[in-house]
Amino acid sequence: MHSTASQPAHQPRPGQTPAISAILPAYNEAAIIEQSVLDMAAVLEALVHDYEIIVVDDGSRDETREVLMELAERRPDLPFRVVLHKQNQGYGAALASGFDAASKELIFMTDGDRQFDAAELARFLPALDAPTDLVIGYREKRADPPMRLLNARGWKLLVNGLFGYTARDVDCAFKLFRRGVWQSVTVHARGATFSAEFLVKARRLGFQVKELPVRHLPRTAGTATGARLDVIARAFSELFQLWRYLDAELANDRAAALAGETRMGSRRAA
Repeated sequence: MHSTASQPAHQPRPGQTPAISAILPAYNEAAIIEQSVLDMAAVLEALVHDYEIIVVDDGSRDETREVLMELAERRPDLPFRVVLHKQNQGYGAALASGFDAASKELIFMTDGDRQFDAAELARFLPALDAPTDLVIGYREKRADPPMRLLNARGWKLLVNGLFGYTARDVDCAFKLFRRGVWQSVTVHARGATFSAEFLVKARRLGFQVKELPVRHLPRTAGTATGARLDVIARAFSELFQLWRYLDAELANDRAAALAGETRMGSRRAA
């Protein structure tokens, strides 16, 4: 369950690029989340004519929620919404809630911990040309401890080994894609397997992907949760479920897409 605090819609400037919903998942990021939102707003203001920023607070135990609510009250000019999970549900659950709440043509996702430079979105927008459905980043040089680097390498090899080439950096939190991709793909994972499942299914359904390098910056506040044993165990469980049921789930997605096209055709004929 989640609740949403809304702010007025941003007033577009005509004749520019498609509108973007920027999704920032956050868990215990009170020290840095306000600046993350302000940085994102400054970047989007310079790049697009219409945008919204959606922060998903995934049941933070610190003051993240209070910081976000105070920012929304203090800055009613920002096209900014907050989705609140009453309890921590997992990284994938936070992304899913944000993607579901998105209303714009394009969805951009990055983490709320400022380990990526949102300004690099300027390179991703022109790469999302007519044949392309997703532009996903890969970290040129990860600013992570050695154990996380080892875990990430093993995870990438496992995902690509099980499902064929999925991405150079499966879990890089810097992705731009058309909202229609999310609407066409059913993702069950709500933990760390979310990005892998999303990309595997998007590729299998024929969506076109480009990959671009991005800088990865050291974390300056908060604590990463990706190396926790419970997070790792959940990721392996979700990955096994994806491997076991992938063909059946893709068949359901294709059938749903076909049914949607049929309904659209019937409405047009009427």
